[in-house]
Amino acid sequence: MTQPSSGPFDSGLQLERTLLAWRRTCLALGLGSAVMVRFAAEALGATAVVLGLVGLGAAAAGYARAAVRYRRAHHGLTGSGELPIDGLALALVTVTLVLIGVGAFSYVVWSGIDRLLL
Repeated sequence: MTQPSSGPFDSGLQLERTLLAWRRTCLALGLGSAVMVRFAAEALGATAVVLGLVGLGAAAAGYARAAVRYRRAHHGLTGSGELPIDGLALALVTVTLVLIGVGAFSYVVWSGIDRLLL
């Protein structure tokens, strides 16, 4: 049996680049959630805050999950040679995007209704 290596799996650092890309994506989604709260809070009130907090939580969970997936993939590729399949980080990113979209859509609708009523 081969001993797992502590070094990178390949010289191109594919796993490391993927980890950095997932981290950038989760940070951008967290920022998007915060910006959505900033602009939609006046029109939506507590609903915008709840959507933003759930979005921030999902982005943070996706960020942490990316690190776990990196460690599992590195261990699998350097040890057994098999890449583990994990879709939880993708699901968390999708939930965050949906929440940001719902908040943005609600903001546009409520802002339009307010303008029509004035």
